[in-house]
Amino acid sequence: MKLHSTNTQQYQTVTAYDDKGVEFNLLRFEHSLIVLPEMPPVNWDVASFDALAPAHFEQIASMAPDVVILGTGKKQKFIHPKLIAALSAQHKGVECMDNQAACRTYNILMTEGRKVALALILEPA
Repeated sequence: MKLHSTNTQQYQTVTAYDDKGVEFNLLRFEHSLIVLPEMPPVNWDVASFDALAPAHFEQIASMAPDVVILGTGKKQKFIHPKLIAALSAQHKGVECMDNQAACRTYNILMTEGRKVALALILEPA
């Protein structure tokens, strides 16, 4: 789905997404990643939802977001609280949703000025 651009060009904005990947400011990615509004996307070494480990969320916690949107793939799945202990210790919320909903939610929170982290799991084809 293509999304319309807004006045957020200085931020990392989701400009399109599909089942295979996502675009931030028209630059396409087809691997798991983490992005915050003022930080370019970084690789996230997650091959699948089942491969998630506490270290993956410690990486996100080190970026000090206010809230984390976890895109769990094509379908919504829920994360075990033990995996997000590093974020819970910082009183940071984690919302789980499918990737399409995660992209839309990230854009909304980002345009509201929130320091939101989008962590997307994009499984290899």
